[in-house]
Amino acid sequence: MKKSLLCLIVAGMTLSGAAGVYAGSKLEKISAYLNHNISFKVNGAVQSLTDSNGNKLVPITYQNTTYLPVRAISNIAGINVEFDAASQQIRLETKHGGDHQPTGELITINYNEAQIKAIKKAYATFESFETAYAPKQMTANDSYVKAAATDDGVHLIFEHMTVVVSPRDYSTGYASKEVKLSNGVIAKWYTPSDTPMLGFQLDDRTVTISSPDGSLSSSQIEQVAVSVGKLD
Repeated sequence: MKKSLLCLIVAGMTLSGAAGVYAGSKLEKISAYLNHNISFKVNGAVQSLTDSNGNKLVPITYQNTTYLPVRAISNIAGINVEFDAASQQIRLETKHGGDHQPTGELITINYNEAQIKAIKKAYATFESFETAYAPKQMTANDSYVKAAATDDGVHLIFEHMTVVVSPRDYSTGYASKEVKLSNGVIAKWYTPSDTPMLGFQLDDRTVTISSPDGSLSSSQIEQVAVSVGKLD
């Protein structure tokens, strides 16, 4: 028996101002200790950053905000630096050698027959919402896990991201920032908790994409958003 979609009320959550710092070929999380100098704990080893003269780099604090010399980190470590404004994270990403595919590159998702059947079954449980939608691309290091029908939509769960297709706009009541996707669609970023979310209208529904573990950058999520469409 089909069920109608419910309009649920989401309680406001506290927005965390903590910024994460990631590094390595797999964007592994590292910790920064901001005392009298800057040091990073990478894979269990503490490393201090110094300038060309061997002097330890010191963070600058101004009006309760601490600034890190990110370019110095980039030059010393020989890595690319990206600031993800949506998630408030600094990403330090190394180059990949050999035949390994960069984790930031998007690839086509090849759903198998069983997965397509399960996705369509999840949508079919809702009246007037049977048409299945799904992303056609994901980052190279991601993988599709499952589809789950909830009270207010279908959740497409991946290892590093979640795509929710619902008649409901989850951004209601939260401060948001509009962005224009490469296909011309206007989307908006908002952060109801610690995880930034990108929402946009697609036909008669709202698509919401997030990366709960912080693996995807805002630009990667925006690229995935463009690939969402009807599942054949």
